Amino acid sequence: MLMSPWVKRLLAANVVIFLFSQFSPAVMADFGFVPRFVVFRPWTLVTYAFLHANFMHILFNMLMLFFFGPRLEERLGSKTFIWFYLACGAGGAVLSFALAPSAMVVGASGAIFGVVIGFARYWPRESIYIWGILPVQARILALFMVVSSLLSGIGGAQDGIAHFAHLGGLLAGWIFLRTWERRRHRRVVKPQVRRQKVSPVQDTEMIRRWEAIPRERLHEINREELEALLHKVKKVGAQALTSDERAFLDRMANSFQG
Repeated sequence: MLMSPWVKRLLAANVVIFLFSQFSPAVMADFGFVPRFVVFRPWTLVTYAFLHANFMHILFNMLMLFFFGPRLEERLGSKTFIWFYLACGAGGAVLSFALAPSAMVVGASGAIFGVVIGFARYWPRESIYIWGILPVQARILALFMVVSSLLSGIGGAQDGIAHFAHLGGLLAGWIFLRTWERRRHRRVVKPQVRRQKVSPVQDTEMIRRWEAIPRERLHEINREELEALLHKVKKVGAQALTSDERAFLDRMANSFQG
């Protein structure tokens, strides 16, 4: 699987910090999120998401990031993706502050749950193989994660899992993407509609940029989407592309510019 830039960095950062914390337990106390102390240690709204309680904790979170993150980063763009990831982590801390003020929280789960909801938003029918065997659609997996975290959180499950942090990450991810899509619509989609009407020459220039995208460096599913859109352009012209399709092609081209 082709790693995207920020997913690679996040994986490395989490692993390095986890190893360091094994030799310096004070890291947990200084950088873990304790809701009632957040006024005095505001940095913990972010830093807690880079700490993990044990090996299985970090293994599960990093596997989820490894499988779901690269494709979402390619879809959003690296700059947007890292802000999205951090916002989901902070969202987990905020909901924990509101609903579980006495519990210390560590772990990337809030951010990871946000990544999963983002993946399910754009590829809802994509099959995810649980344990490499059982196929489950991404939207069903996301729904299960929401319901299980909600029931466990409301039920006050004493399992040592920060369920409200999970829910906060999911909620923050959903809000972030909705806001980002509205801004993109105002900033990107409308100008592209005008370009279709008045500047067909620019479409020719854009087609050259799209065709120059290095397919071998794309995730295999993004590669398939790119090839399908380029086939559509070749068959019926760039004017037949929807605004979202143009935005996708532009984002892929910008990712490899320069």
